[in-house]
Amino acid sequence: QVQLVESGGGLVQPGGSLRLSCSVSRSIFGFYVMSWYRQAPGKQRELVATITNGDTRNYADSVKGRFTISRDNGKNTLYLQMNNLRPEETAVYYCNVRDTMGNYWGQGTQVTVSS
Repeated sequence: QVQLVESGGGLVQPGGSLRLSCSVSRSIFGFYVMSWYRQAPGKQRELVATITNGDTRNYADSVKGRFTISRDNGKNTLYLQMNNLRPEETAVYYCNVRDTMGNYWGQGTQVTVSS
């Protein structure tokens, strides 16, 4: 079983920055795609960013130019650097990884953007 633990969430003012981390319990070399999702209160979970094992990155249109997804294979960790945050981006942010055996989720970390 794969365990994912997100961290780095918190309260930030509009225009501020946060870096989320997702620590994975085993080597991440085998995951062909790793992603960040978010879910705001009363809304569906949405895809924020993905990165493949070939290092191809894709972003939701709303975060392009402000968010950066990255992975550190040596540390088995996925990151999401978020800059210029907006109040409407208040949500629980989830890490997701996929391999041929399954689709795995973390428990989420709360990000609150408010003055």
